[in-house]
Amino acid sequence: MTPFKLTEELVLQIEQLIESQDNDQLNLLLQEVHYADVAEIINELNEDEATYLIKLLESDKTSDVLTELDEDVRESILKNLSYKEIAGELGELDTDDAADIIAELPKEIVQEVISEIADKEHAKDIVDLLRYDEDSAGGLMAKELVKVNENWTVTKCVKEMRAQAENVTRVHSIYVVDKDEKLKGRLSLKDLLTVSTETHIREIYIPKVDSVNVNEDPEEVARIMSKYDLEAIPVVDEIGRLVGRITIDDIVDVIREEADRDYQMAAGISQDVEADDSIWELTRARLPWLILGLFGGAAAAVIMGGFEEIFREYTILFLFTPLIAAMAGNVGVQSSAIIVQGLANDYIKGSVGSRLLKEMLLALLNGFILSILLLFFTWFWKGDFYTSLAISISLIAVIVVAGFVGTFTPLFLHKRGIDPAIATGPFITTSNDIFGILIYFVIAKLILGI
Repeated sequence: MTPFKLTEELVLQIEQLIESQDNDQLNLLLQEVHYADVAEIINELNEDEATYLIKLLESDKTSDVLTELDEDVRESILKNLSYKEIAGELGELDTDDAADIIAELPKEIVQEVISEIADKEHAKDIVDLLRYDEDSAGGLMAKELVKVNENWTVTKCVKEMRAQAENVTRVHSIYVVDKDEKLKGRLSLKDLLTVSTETHIREIYIPKVDSVNVNEDPEEVARIMSKYDLEAIPVVDEIGRLVGRITIDDIVDVIREEADRDYQMAAGISQDVEADDSIWELTRARLPWLILGLFGGAAAAVIMGGFEEIFREYTILFLFTPLIAAMAGNVGVQSSAIIVQGLANDYIKGSVGSRLLKEMLLALLNGFILSILLLFFTWFWKGDFYTSLAISISLIAVIVVAGFVGTFTPLFLHKRGIDPAIATGPFITTSNDIFGILIYFVIAKLILGI
């Protein structure tokens, strides 16, 4: 199948068909287009055109389209739909996606929309999901799953599974529960098909099954599913009752959102923003770290001001100040990035002390190699061995300290329950710039005897 490619010509064609209200041609054009691609098209249309297209296409397709739209586009479309039309779209969705959309609606219309959902059991499941914090496994899970009772025979089990499977888009696993709905294990389809029809499920189910609590953090759920290569994982409540399941598509969204947040934080953006957000929102997200950088630069200037005597006699030291600051910032960011990545993927093992020692030895080795190169360069350039030696030894010390700060800071924040991603980017760069410049001039002053 040829990958879909959105072009200006296609968008223009659809806009012209909407303007002429050529519904037959629109339906024909979009009939074989995947719902995610339809969402990409709608994101390029204006509000009236987007609403027209959503109302025109069948709900079994547009419901999925709504889940793929940009939030602001979806919000503008939903406000142009009636309660009944919104309910019709939600009725076609899995409960987790429906709950996510309802959570975005104005509180005053939520009850009205829910009351219009034709399938009352579906509506009840959506309401149940709305009780959970969105940043928890409960807020992430769907109610649709296939479960069987351990006391059923194979005959009854197959009959019940057929009925349940009608409401499940994809059956990843068959879960086994007891009379109190507590999760007991999972059922192998092969075992189900190869035993007598009168066999009880408790005799053939597999008791080992990974599960998560409804209050579990989504990032932890993602880590578990990634570690054990799971396509879905059951969710249990505080007393072990099976209440839902989380599928891999939801976890991919969690991983992507977490990566976006960490990337923005590493770039010095304190809030979750997008390029299309308002200037005010973008300013609020960027300004705190820019202010930190401003104060960091001012602090570095004050430090340099305390070494004016060295500047007057050894002007060359001033020329290498940007290099020292840059190396300190780069080494700190490298060290912190490795640690943050390791913490996120649960790769960091052993004591903090051993990790710090390893990173400092690594920094010492890198610093030694770089300082030798710098020593010969500076000596060849200026012909002053002692000044070159002072700059080179300063570089080693600066790199070792930067490695220590870049390693210790994210580990410390992680121990305190603070997102260690904050330790990358401007925070580490600014702090290491200050430390680096101070160390540079102190060592230079000691070696040069000023």
